[in-house]
Amino acid sequence: MENKKKLWLTLVPGIFVFLWSTGFIGAKFGLPYAGPYTFLFLRMAVTLVLLGVIIPITHSDWPSDKKSIFHLAISGTLVHGAFLGGVFSAIKAGMPAGISAMIVGLQPIVTMILTVVLTKVSFSRRQVSGVILGFIGIFGVLLGGKLTTEVDLISGINLLTVSYAVMALFGISCGTIYQKKYCEHTPLLTGAFIQYTATAIIMGGLAYRLETMEFVLAHEFIFALLWLVVGLSISAILLLLFMIKEGEVARVASLFYLVPPLTAIESYVFFDERLSIISLIGIALSVFGVYLVLAVPKGKGKNALT
Repeated sequence: MENKKKLWLTLVPGIFVFLWSTGFIGAKFGLPYAGPYTFLFLRMAVTLVLLGVIIPITHSDWPSDKKSIFHLAISGTLVHGAFLGGVFSAIKAGMPAGISAMIVGLQPIVTMILTVVLTKVSFSRRQVSGVILGFIGIFGVLLGGKLTTEVDLISGINLLTVSYAVMALFGISCGTIYQKKYCEHTPLLTGAFIQYTATAIIMGGLAYRLETMEFVLAHEFIFALLWLVVGLSISAILLLLFMIKEGEVARVASLFYLVPPLTAIESYVFFDERLSIISLIGIALSVFGVYLVLAVPKGKGKNALT
């Protein structure tokens, strides 16, 4: 039984990174047929329906006190509402997707700093080096991509768009720490249901106020919506919550460095977006940076996800 758990803990990070990276692909397929907040609201709504079927079948327990429900709602607002809402708002207001991804790519650094300040946890020089190297790798991936041309780096950068992107950055960073501190012992499925309920209310309100809430049921939209629900909102998020529960927050956050490189590869496969030499070097640096963070010598890490 112990060996099975170790094998599962070894496989989970790779599965999570792959699923999470496909979010960009799913959004690119689906966003032409709906506004961003409408799309996100529908994603949350369908996810809640699916969880409403799964929870009774699995006989999952619900949080036993109102304080747990409150903490889950706050965590969901940060991890899902602030992060997704911030990224989509920034892009909608004109910020290039590559620049938005670069700002959000600071997450492992912000998470590490916040963890040190709030929890007094210390990190080795090797881990700090890995976090910095991973960010340099992300910069290389984006620098070598089509979205980071000279024009894109200048256009769409203003106080509003940067504020949205920073909100997304701190939403996901603070959300993972909050999840670890206050929601670590809550049931995964029912906990996710409460988190998505809070997010659905936020996205529904934004869609009602800022959009027409109209959408087109094209094949691409349906496929993208279902994949984002099953692949990300159910599978990837539950894996993320599981990793936060079992491992150190900063080490979990470092996995997000692998998302932009993998997304770049997927974009090449699906949309024929070429990978330059700089992008390939950036991918290699990101992978090595994550290795430095995760490959902590035995006896120096707690609840390691390796």
